Amino acid sequence: MTNKIFQLTRQILIAGMGAVLTLTACNPEPDESDLYTFTGETIESFIVKDSTLTSFNYVLSRVRYDRLMAAYGTYTCFAPTNDGLKAYCDSLYDDPEAVIPHNGMTDRSLEGLSDSLCLNIVRFHLSATVQTAVNLTTVPEVSTLLGYEFTVTHDSIGRPVFNNKATVISSDNEVTNGIVHVIDNVIPRFTRFTDDILERTEGYSIFCEALKATGLNDSIMKFTKGNDFTFYQRPRENYSGTLSWSSECKVGYTVFAESDDVFRSKGINSFDDLVRYANETYANSSEWYDYIRENGITVSTGNDYTNRFNALNMFVAYHILNAMMTENQLVFRSTQSTFWNYAPDADIYDYYETMLPHTMMKVWLPPTETNVYINRYRTNNTLTNEVGTTGTNHELVRRGVKVERNNSLQAFNAYILPIDDILVYDRVVPRGVLNERMRVNCTSLFPELINNRYRYWATGDGNIANTYDTSRRGLPSNLFDNLVVYDDVFCLAYCLRGAWRCWQADQIQFWGRYDIAFKLPSVPSGVYEVRVVYAPMTYGSFMQYYIGTSSNVQSMTALGLPFDATVQVEDPRIGLTDPKGEDDQGIESDVALRNRGYMRGPHSYCGHGENGYSADNSARTEWGGSMTVRYVLGRVELKQGQENWLRIKTLNPDNTQNPVGLDFVELVPASVTDSQEFSEDWY
Repeated sequence: MTNKIFQLTRQILIAGMGAVLTLTACNPEPDESDLYTFTGETIESFIVKDSTLTSFNYVLSRVRYDRLMAAYGTYTCFAPTNDGLKAYCDSLYDDPEAVIPHNGMTDRSLEGLSDSLCLNIVRFHLSATVQTAVNLTTVPEVSTLLGYEFTVTHDSIGRPVFNNKATVISSDNEVTNGIVHVIDNVIPRFTRFTDDILERTEGYSIFCEALKATGLNDSIMKFTKGNDFTFYQRPRENYSGTLSWSSECKVGYTVFAESDDVFRSKGINSFDDLVRYANETYANSSEWYDYIRENGITVSTGNDYTNRFNALNMFVAYHILNAMMTENQLVFRSTQSTFWNYAPDADIYDYYETMLPHTMMKVWLPPTETNVYINRYRTNNTLTNEVGTTGTNHELVRRGVKVERNNSLQAFNAYILPIDDILVYDRVVPRGVLNERMRVNCTSLFPELINNRYRYWATGDGNIANTYDTSRRGLPSNLFDNLVVYDDVFCLAYCLRGAWRCWQADQIQFWGRYDIAFKLPSVPSGVYEVRVVYAPMTYGSFMQYYIGTSSNVQSMTALGLPFDATVQVEDPRIGLTDPKGEDDQGIESDVALRNRGYMRGPHSYCGHGENGYSADNSARTEWGGSMTVRYVLGRVELKQGQENWLRIKTLNPDNTQNPVGLDFVELVPASVTDSQEFSEDWY
């Protein structure tokens, strides 16, 4: 009976995909009344005159995108040939495993395509960024108007191939509103769930069996929160621009998977072998997994693998993130923005919570590498024995689990990323990997920004009808699982990647009578120093921070004194100095600054790096303009066995123009701040 219910649930979910595909674009529907049509050759006129592209033009016209492709804007169009579209239609109609008969097609023809299938095809073949043939030799994937990416590889003669299926046969056809690449097939958009993809992919049988045995395949079938997220423009006095948000919120996942070959290299040759390995790894995890110890949970080594604290379930759960990302998106690489750059010797990293309750992993791109590593560990990380460098006091204890840059798999609502070693939450992770200064970006706090593709969306990208502020997107107050709003008379927005003095070229901003709280990452239990970063501005805000064990305000206590963000850096209350004019590079003034509760911005990035990173213009050394400063909120005990929420409340509710920015939060273990042997590095 359980299997029948599950299959019915899967059918209902897939049946809803056709409708969902009409809603999943990152952009609003084009306003046809405001389209300006060119008199020169456009994407549309190029397609019309090519007799091999008549079928694609039919699909464009079915959903009115033919008019958009004849109008003002800048796009890259990947246009499939007639033969390619025919083959695609045949494959949909003849699909013997389609849950919906013929995948919703009414007959074997272009006319048999549903409107939602047409829209899906069109949006997946249009990008709001210019992608020349040269660009396609360097990017691992291309973002589309559908809000998902397709991968880019190359054939034996160097031609781009998309999702291992569609090959460019005519490239760089320049027109007044963009570029057209003609391709020989439709780029396949995957409509199967993770376990279906793994079952049909040779070499993942052991992991696939474990995913299904634990029932976690059922847990990662969700692909939307629904359609109740329309952003309502706040009163004009709160924000002078015009903001909007798509009415639908997508949900997605990243699944790290060991191949059968990786398992076999570690002596795991079957599902039963993996069960034994998981039992050996997690049976005594209460020694380092604070959450289960603090909540009195006993780890099961029995055969009820659906128990969330069964060892096998724990093993698989630590492989899953609640955010859908390609390998290239796991960290914000410095090449992804012309406005923001890492220092050449800085480490690029990020932190994510996993589906193993209250656990985190670190993903790390070392300066000399192209691959990302999970839970790479070196001693004394973020501590240094030298002035102005990351130091020489480090030993690489664990290389980490490498995420393969090739052979990733794409499901309807997930990316499946191959890894080259076995991934576990063992004692080295909380006691070593995460025992460092953790700087967590705003987008890592809120998976919704990742799943809806705003994290990597540059300022101005996808601005179809110019109907909203091209630098910001409005955020509905009920959008997030990890954020609550106590007073809705304010404006909440996400600043798209652009010329902001921010760590990863983006931030969340809010204006007006704000009173919000967000959940902090689930760090290992201990005493932590909590810091935020901000830009002192005369039109800043006056606020109070609180810390609590839930989003209930009754659990909140004040953290630090009321904080005035309008105080300028030269003011004695901050007392910031220009370190470039000091013989000791600002070491002595750093101590005085720290005693007043402030720190300079990190030396590891340059907020405005149009011409590349500059050590004299990093967030630490920049002088003048909208400088960034870290503010120490205080020290607090955080427990992994409970939730920890940080609340921000305005103390000047009548001044609705004052903005507040949330760029990153630093959580620093006392063992780092109190080290008697080394000092915290500048990076």
